[in-house]
Amino acid sequence: MTAPILSLDGVSKSFGGLDVISNVGFDVAAGGRTALIGPNGAGKTTLFNLIFGVYRQDSGAIRLEGRDISTVPSRRRIGLGMARSFQNIRLMPHLSVIENIMLGQQARANGLGAMLTPLSLFGRTKWRVEAEALLASMGLGTYPCEVVATLPYGIRKKIEVVRALAASPKLLLLDEPAAGLNPSETANLRDFLVEIADGGVTLLVVEHDMGFVRSLCDHAVVLNFGRKIYDGPTARVQDDPDVLEAYLGPRHAPAAAGEGAHAA
Repeated sequence: MTAPILSLDGVSKSFGGLDVISNVGFDVAAGGRTALIGPNGAGKTTLFNLIFGVYRQDSGAIRLEGRDISTVPSRRRIGLGMARSFQNIRLMPHLSVIENIMLGQQARANGLGAMLTPLSLFGRTKWRVEAEALLASMGLGTYPCEVVATLPYGIRKKIEVVRALAASPKLLLLDEPAAGLNPSETANLRDFLVEIADGGVTLLVVEHDMGFVRSLCDHAVVLNFGRKIYDGPTARVQDDPDVLEAYLGPRHAPAAAGEGAHAA
């Protein structure tokens, strides 16, 4: 069995007395493609923010490659091999594609001077050469000088993923990467992410499009009201009675068990 790159053990988080995440634990296998899914309000984004260090859990432990990172600040988690994209694109629209990718490289720099190095005005630094090579390897080699704001939405989604990859992550967290894409763009993004995973990057994906999840991810973790209700193969998630009840309600779940639910 593949060793986990990420492990959560009894993770809980509350806000103002409201339990948002309750005793959640699961492993993400190194090299795997894992989906984190659940109905709206299930706690998926909160859990992502706990994993990435935006919030600190009230109890439990988060481990990256066996190291407890529960108290490690978000920026240092990037340095340890974790990166993320966002549901709402957070590229700098007025900058070029290459400049946005080079901003992603700053996570690997140590100290103020080193942080400014990727954006050096003095010729084609090693950082720029590396960023251009990364774009080319991801099939985006024709876009380096294009201003981000002028590009189609689907291309910008891919660029945000590449910017996260510029931090050289071992684990990439993707928050609804297919949101807002048409079917053609979604299929293209899926192939793009499979290529990234085949290159050795582990994926943890929050997504509502179950068709996209089934075609991309081999494992799924399902949350409902902040609790884990399923942890297993993606191919079987729509047959699980707890998942069916979470999405369809107790009156409808038994009838739908033989049909499969359109979970997301």
